[in-house]
Formats: sequence, structure tokens, C-alpha cells
Amino acid sequence: MPAGSLLDTHLTNLAAALVPYRRCESQLARWGADLAHRLATGGRLLVAGNGGSAAEAQHLTAELVGKLHDDRQPLSAIALHAETSALTAIANDYGYDDVYARQVQAHGRPGDVLLLLSTSGASPNLVRAAQAARDVGVTSWALTGAVPNPLADACDDVLAVVSGDTQVVQELHLVTSHLLCEYLEQELPAALAAADAAAIVRRVPGEAGSVRAGVDVVLDGGAAQQVDA
Repeated sequence: MPAGSLLDTHLTNLAAALVPYRRCESQLARWGADLAHRLATGGRLLVAGNGGSAAEAQHLTAELVGKLHDDRQPLSAIALHAETSALTAIANDYGYDDVYARQVQAHGRPGDVLLLLSTSGASPNLVRAAQAARDVGVTSWALTGAVPNPLADACDDVLAVVSGDTQVVQELHLVTSHLLCEYLEQELPAALAAADAAAIVRRVPGEAGSVRAGVDVVLDGGAAQQVDA
């Protein structure tokens, strides 16, 4: 490999970014476990980005709605940029800076996660989407390049790739997507079991398989009445 070649330069930049990226392991595991429990209980993942980051965001939703490794139930994940009619209508009527914020306002619910991908962390439409998420009670995560940047400041949590090379940042964002899915799928069986247990407890008393939340008292008339405990 000739010294100073394009390949050598690219791989050198990638190798340099891998050293600090290794410190993200605990955060990736935490994000994956958190997302597994949210999706198992009816939450959803909303994702967005621009350009190459949009393609990476859609790659992530494909892995969740489909699968990464073993077969499992589909998980709710929506790439907001893929809603082309809504996106172009919003851009035409409100401006491009609002194409994601308005969709977050429409679709976001407490318990959902909004994941925003940006190499620069300076895209106004993503910053506004993070602000909209805060307004509707949606947790916001950012995948960016080096911090500080406006998107990292606007989100609840950020995973920042330490590199000044845009291509390297995007490549490690793809690694992040795959690892996020792996940690999620590792935690998913426990998350689904916990969700099922919680659903049984919440069932209405008297339904088959339900757990009664109270004390049955039999009066002289023979009719059982439930008294809240």
C-alpha cells in the first residue's frame, strides 16, 4: 500500500477514530437496553437525517422492522425522511427547517425515542426536531461528529464520533446502528417478558388469566364484592 495513498489516509483516519469510539461501549449497551424496553411496551423509534445520514437512519429502521440476526417480532421504527409526500408538503408550506419537527409533533408520544443523525451536528431541521421532541415528551438522542455542536446541546443524550473526517463519522454511525441493534436484540427477550408480566397485572379483574387487585368479601347475600386494598 503506497504511503500517502487515498486508502492509507482513509484507514489512518478511521483507525484514529476507533480508539475513542471504544469508550462508547457502555453507552451503546444502555441505549440498546433502553430501546428494547420501550419498543417492547408499545413505544417506537423515530429517526431522521440528511443526505448520507438519512440513508443510515433508514438502514437502522430496516434492521428493526426486519431483523439483524435471529427471527423475532417486528419492532416499530420510522424513518421520517422516507415520508416523501409529507416531507415535501411541509417543506413547501412551512420551510425545510420544519420538515422533521412537524412530523415529530404529529407522531411522537411519551415513551418514544427520536434518534437524529448528523456528521456536523449543525443541521437546523434536526435541531428543531429535537426541540419538538422535548415539547411532546419524546426522548431525543443524537449521533454526531465531534462535540460541542448545536444538535448535541438540543438532545437528551449524544454519542459523538471524535473525527474531523465526515466519511469516518458516517462509517462509525453505521457501526453504531448495527451495535445498537445487537444490544437491543440481546435485551429484547427480558424486555418482552417484563412487558407480558406487566400486562397480566393490568388486566381487568374477572378476565381469564387476570390477577385481582383487591380483596373479595362475601356478604350475607352471597354476592362477592371487591374492596380496594
